[in-house]
Amino acid sequence: MTTPFPFTAVVGQDDLRLALLLNAVSPAVGGVLVRGEKGTAKSTAVRALSALMPEVDVVSECRFSCDPGSPDPGCPDGPHEPGGFASRPARMVELPVGASEDRLVGALDIERALSEGVKAFEPGLLADAHRGILYVDEVNLLHDHLVDLLLDAAAMGASYVEREGVSVRHAARFLLVGTMNPEEGELRPQLLDRFGLTVEVAASREPEQRVEVVRRRLAYDDDPAGFAARWAEEEADVRARIVAAKKLLPSVRLGDDALRQIAATCAAFEVDGMRADIVMARTATALAAWAGRTDVLAEDVRQAALLALPHRRRRNPFDAPGLDEDKLDETLEEFSGDDDPDPDLDPDPDSGPDGPGGGGGQPAPEDGPQGGDQEARPEGEQDGQPQPQPSGAGEQSAARASEPFRTKVLSVPGLGEGAAGRRSRARTEHGRTTGARRPKGSLTKLHLAATLQAAAPHQRARGRSGPGLVVRRDDLRQATREGREGNLVLFVVDASGSMAARQRMSAVKGAVLSLLLDAYQRRDKVGLVTFRGSGAEVALPPTSSVDAAAARLESLPTGGRTPLSAGLLRAHDVLRVERLRDPARRPLVVVVTDGRATGGPEPVALAGRAARLFAAEGVASVVVDCESGPVRLGLAGQLAGELGGTAVTLDELRADSIAGLVKDVQGTSRRAA
Repeated sequence: MTTPFPFTAVVGQDDLRLALLLNAVSPAVGGVLVRGEKGTAKSTAVRALSALMPEVDVVSECRFSCDPGSPDPGCPDGPHEPGGFASRPARMVELPVGASEDRLVGALDIERALSEGVKAFEPGLLADAHRGILYVDEVNLLHDHLVDLLLDAAAMGASYVEREGVSVRHAARFLLVGTMNPEEGELRPQLLDRFGLTVEVAASREPEQRVEVVRRRLAYDDDPAGFAARWAEEEADVRARIVAAKKLLPSVRLGDDALRQIAATCAAFEVDGMRADIVMARTATALAAWAGRTDVLAEDVRQAALLALPHRRRRNPFDAPGLDEDKLDETLEEFSGDDDPDPDLDPDPDSGPDGPGGGGGQPAPEDGPQGGDQEARPEGEQDGQPQPQPSGAGEQSAARASEPFRTKVLSVPGLGEGAAGRRSRARTEHGRTTGARRPKGSLTKLHLAATLQAAAPHQRARGRSGPGLVVRRDDLRQATREGREGNLVLFVVDASGSMAARQRMSAVKGAVLSLLLDAYQRRDKVGLVTFRGSGAEVALPPTSSVDAAAARLESLPTGGRTPLSAGLLRAHDVLRVERLRDPARRPLVVVVTDGRATGGPEPVALAGRAARLFAAEGVASVVVDCESGPVRLGLAGQLAGELGGTAVTLDELRADSIAGLVKDVQGTSRRAA
């Protein structure tokens, strides 16, 4: 058995360690979501926590880890007779990203159920994790359906399996810990809210602390057992403190003042629903117990807010998690319950050094030729003098995106088999049943009617004599289902001088930002190719992080010539590489341009030939026509024809009409339905 890295030997990461320990003291807090870049000891800290968890008493031979003191009356292995128990360490169960629903919640042995008439149930990971830790690495990459099942079980303390008329329920109470790298995509806000606490972790920028991290890791790798022995005393102290805090927890009093501070804080930060209030109350209580106190103090409420609210205050997917600590302190002070003024403070506002209305922390403007009544300067000027513009031939600074708007569904035609999502039709494990087939490997979704139909003709040959049906393995049929998949939405954005008009580029960015929001909700991968000047570049390789795409879009400068063919060829290369990495994920190309092509010999002809590569491969595409002015050349429409897609003007796009356009794309695309 591998010796885990000691929890107390983890360098730094104080918030992470505190959040884990609070959940060990009070699992009712609701688990921890650990967000951070790779290589920041997320997994190490979680695995180390399991060694600190107290041992648990379990009913002997019970697959569901029932407590002998209060066994689950509905346990599938019950009823349990008194006595007969064993002690074992608390388990830490890891849920892999590629796990199936059967692996998570358990599976019924359909073959035995049909052929022998018994309800044979094989427990899943939720049963294994009961009264222990369930660890989900890269939880943001887990299928939404599995995350829903996982969080429902964590909230209810039980897992329910309902299939083919057979119902099984068992207890599933565990400490849930999820880790994720935000660069690889975000969780939906509804799922973020289901995690009790969240912690942001990052590698230290202090050289001495980084040196200590490396020193301890090397020492552990050289001799894990010896390294753990050197930290055994500290580990024992923390383990004892967890046990003491758990015993003290029922005695902790959450007073009215603390409750008012909790409610006021949640209201001040405009978090949705009441879950935040409940989680904050439980966290503050656990903090008091961890500190060895029986009363919840304002400092407990403050720390609880810092752990429980940042991931709940996000108003849209591009808002970074966080909390304004000054606002938090003001709210706690206002509702502190202490109405007596500080006798050391002068209540007279006119007696201060700044006089009436003074203060504010801002220095008065210095007197100049125009005193403090200077007029606002136009953009690009200061003190009446033009300021230098960004360097580069014809390059302009980045325009801000206009307000995003809601878009309708863009979908790729045909029936795919890509990663589960919410955009295009696909064959999936979940969804409506559309047919049946012979199972490949183990049977997961039985198609009962097709199974009976396959077995019926053979009953006489199999010697059937009673009312039961003789079913064999070859008769079983797997249900085929249709749901939705996520796609690769590749944006090809013209950033040349012809697009440089600030108002127009702002509208273009607002439209692309709207589509990025839609891609986030539909679990797509997104990529960004830009072209200007003398060539094209991949501003963002295909990724699940729409936050990263939005950041690159916001900082996109414009200027120079319009190498349209280079942009299309670079996008074609991106799709070629992505097919090798993820062949099942189908692409949708969105070209944002006015259709002009300049630079090099025969730029328009080259752009046409590049566009026909997409049409030949049946890639679904749409061109957002950004041409403006009284005279329109219609070049974007011509480009759409070469691509085998459809064009829409920028005004039509802003009018929320792109969904109808892409439905036209489905009809005109050369991809077989």
